[in-house]
Amino acid sequence: MEAAPLNTILHVWAGWLIDGTGGPARRDVLIHVEGGKIVSLRRMRLEDKLALEDRLVDCSESTILPGLIDSHVHLTMSGTGDESIRQKQLSYTADQAMPVIRSHLAQSLSRGVVAVRDGGDAASHTLSYATDPALHSIPFRVRAAGKAWRSRGRYGRLIGGPPAEGMSLAQSIASDPSPLDHVKIVNSGVNSLKEFGRETRPQFSAAELDAAVQAARRKGLKTMVHANGSVPVRDAVDAGATSIEHGFFMGNSNLERMADLQVFWVPTAITMKAYARELPKGGLEAEIAWRTLEHQVEQIAYARRLGAPVLVGTDSGSLGVHHGLAVAGEMEILVDAGYTVEEAVCCATSDPSRLLGLRGEMGQIKKGMEGTFVVVAGPPKTLLRRMGQPEKVFVQGRLVASGGLPILSG
Repeated sequence: MEAAPLNTILHVWAGWLIDGTGGPARRDVLIHVEGGKIVSLRRMRLEDKLALEDRLVDCSESTILPGLIDSHVHLTMSGTGDESIRQKQLSYTADQAMPVIRSHLAQSLSRGVVAVRDGGDAASHTLSYATDPALHSIPFRVRAAGKAWRSRGRYGRLIGGPPAEGMSLAQSIASDPSPLDHVKIVNSGVNSLKEFGRETRPQFSAAELDAAVQAARRKGLKTMVHANGSVPVRDAVDAGATSIEHGFFMGNSNLERMADLQVFWVPTAITMKAYARELPKGGLEAEIAWRTLEHQVEQIAYARRLGAPVLVGTDSGSLGVHHGLAVAGEMEILVDAGYTVEEAVCCATSDPSRLLGLRGEMGQIKKGMEGTFVVVAGPPKTLLRRMGQPEKVFVQGRLVASGGLPILSG
């Protein structure tokens, strides 16, 4: 089955509409899409139903929300617990990696995810995919970092490498000819599953990080910085990083500064829930993963009170974190931290559209925006538990997924 052409005129009756702004859901809204764009939104009337008849897409018992954006993924890696598959994927050639990337994008699309920001892979396969239209088989926005930058001998080998011998981080970023969408820098280690709350030292000095962010900025590139712990996060915020990735155990003072400066935070809390479920039950590592998750929820709750911009990002490709499906799980964690369902939707739509440079195109359902939205059965109160299998997904007015399955089109 092929997707509908862009010139299709679409009339959709939304039983409940969550528009992506964070405001309360609206009841019975008629969405009119033409030429791939939303041309009007208004209250559904009985005469509309009679006049449109079989031209009306009846979603009167469903919730419609903007297409979802995952702000932190690794498209070359799968969330499988099969270690042999995980290891093979790390050494794939470009030809081997492309079907994996396409498969993960199809999985994501079937769950209502229409755009992602990739956090890097050591061979830059995702960047190769993103910059070659001939490889694209589905309508999807991919923002790619290529390879991540790490300090020699430190964490990050799976997703990147160190600056060239004799060159600083800033010099390496400045001289990199790759057509990047953003720069990824690793500035700490990962969370310990042996010792709760243990922090690692920064991978780069404050001066090195500052110079690196400035080098990226001169090229017109934003920076996503992997940082856990108080000092690595502090240095990244001081350097002017666009977003902090993970941010476990960063502390209240960092959150307060991020709120003041409106630095984006992508907590990826779902990773700890996945570890807790995948690791042996009753073991130390599973226990610490649960405790780490609880601490991250506390930080997210504080960020909400401060008004810090929190975005949904899943780190999909990590153990137990599956592309597309994990987005609803991360949104549930935000709700556990005190966000309303509508606010959690905003964290996965409107707010990340700003980070990915998609503002004005997608992220909200309003006049002039793309007709890109997700249809989920039932009212907003059941949204998150039913998002795993949306009824329909539209991109620019085209039906691209139905019943949890993608409709692939060249």
